[in-house]
Amino acid sequence: MTLTEIAAACGLAPSTVSRAMSNPSRVNAATYDRIVRKAQDMGYQSAMLPGRHEQLARGTIALVLPNLTNPYNLDVIRGSQAQTQAAGYLHLLVSSEESVQVESDWLAELSRTVDAVVLATPRAEDEVLSSFADTVPIAVLNRRVEGLCGIVVDTPAGLSQALDYLVSLGHRRIAYVRGPIGSWSDRVRFEALTQRADGHGVELLPVGHFQPSLAAGAAAADVVAMTAATAVIFFNDTLAIGALGRFRTTGVRVPEDLSVIGCDDMYGASFTDPPLTTVTSPGERAGRAVTDLVIGRIGSKDRTRRVDRLATHLTVRSSTGPVPADRAPL
Repeated sequence: MTLTEIAAACGLAPSTVSRAMSNPSRVNAATYDRIVRKAQDMGYQSAMLPGRHEQLARGTIALVLPNLTNPYNLDVIRGSQAQTQAAGYLHLLVSSEESVQVESDWLAELSRTVDAVVLATPRAEDEVLSSFADTVPIAVLNRRVEGLCGIVVDTPAGLSQALDYLVSLGHRRIAYVRGPIGSWSDRVRFEALTQRADGHGVELLPVGHFQPSLAAGAAAADVVAMTAATAVIFFNDTLAIGALGRFRTTGVRVPEDLSVIGCDDMYGASFTDPPLTTVTSPGERAGRAVTDLVIGRIGSKDRTRRVDRLATHLTVRSSTGPVPADRAPL
């Protein structure tokens, strides 16, 4: 029995079957399973071909997210799932619902039952997260945790670029609507914006802490309106889009009265009224990268800390404009 005969039976190219046999991670999980089943049925023998029992016990990689309501997380899920399946693992999706306790409970359970864990923007303390690393390989997305490897999307640099852009338009009083309390991403974004504002000699006005939801964005809009800011940067697009609806209801014109910038460039940000200027973040690529990182730790004794950075950039749309003439600095 030859690979060419198996390929013909599967309706695939011989090169695809060859890749599947020599390096299963180079084909998707469904194609690999199809080739393995057909090869076994046809009596093909190879040291590279797993037995049926081994095939059914492929192992599992869990992706733990703080919530499933943020559309940006869908990109992360898509990337992580694709990479997991390509490597021949099952993909398990878990949400902590923004609860530190739920996140810790899930980690305790998963560390005993899965082959690896990807933590996306976790909320628990570093010590809690690190305590599970001796039991199961862990990689972290969008947070630096002492002793753990991960991927950091450089949104602080993108938001600094956003502030530079607003200053170039004449804005000198800029609000920043903060994200959830305890969010590492919010903290580093706020620190980067504060440093950039100080460098420009402009006023940065922090506004509250808000969960990333449309309703919270609407509430934040009312607070922003009381600051007399001429521009506002939001922690993420969900908050910004919620605020755009509220501004429209209360008669605040965007961008004539107030310029608005979001972060993430999630699906739908270009469909808002007006289309949202935002920091474009590679969610799907980040999901793939962090999952690929943790797959490399499975079965390895390598526990060196490796943190890779992915770049972001500002995407300018119609929600930003020059400072209103009657509020421009003299």
